Amino acid sequence: MNSQTNSTLVGTVGGTFLSMVPNLNSEDLIRTVILATVGAIVSFSISVLLKYLCRKHKK
Repeated sequence: MNSQTNSTLVGTVGGTFLSMVPNLNSEDLIRTVILATVGAIVSFSISVLLKYLCRKHKK
């Protein structure tokens, strides 16, 4: 990428982000953080459980 393309990309991403900021409610942000945390915990737990079951099945 040359500097012109990089500059355009950074400007586009920055403008998109800044146009979204006023539309975010604190309730939405809190809900998103909570759901992401729950999703990560469930995903990790299922991965550990499947790993345990696979090891137990191999024996």
